[in-house]
Amino acid sequence: METSLYLPVKRFLESLGFAVKGEIAGCDLVALKGDDPPVVVIGELKLSFNLELILQAVERAGACDELWIAAKMSIRGKGRESDARYRNLCRRLGFGMLGVTDAGTVEILVEPPTAAPRRNPKKRARLITEHKKRIGDPALGGSTRTPIMTAYRQQALGCAAALAAGPRNLKELKPTYPDAQKILHRNV
Repeated sequence: METSLYLPVKRFLESLGFAVKGEIAGCDLVALKGDDPPVVVIGELKLSFNLELILQAVERAGACDELWIAAKMSIRGKGRESDARYRNLCRRLGFGMLGVTDAGTVEILVEPPTAAPRRNPKKRARLITEHKKRIGDPALGGSTRTPIMTAYRQQALGCAAALAAGPRNLKELKPTYPDAQKILHRNV
């Protein structure tokens, strides 16, 4: 499963100084580094290097500073990761390319270019906000058909737990749960 690639790629990006979280706004992983404005890195994971991986990356490219595609390396090393045409395509599109071995080590196959791609500021802001609001890393990147623990869901569960302990005023909930008014108004 793609989730088997998440932890090695997460460790790799964390070793570069990024704060990494999985499954944010449809991206397998989102990493932030620095503040005001942070460097935003998106990672897309697949079990093999294929067209679907490239198409996902193209779709996400406008929301980040760097985009890395990662896939499992073929056993004999004769897969697409060694195909010069595939590497050249990644360079031209502005993607970095990572290979994950069976042992869990990550190899950089193609470095992303330093030139900044065209950005979509709305998507970028949405990614940064969700990444910063989420507590911990509750979603395993690359997972499918499983509920995703979003920042909103975390706050809704926190409000429910606080109200289960006894009646609370909105003013008491607001400092801990900034979206408490929205959550309670919608009766989630």
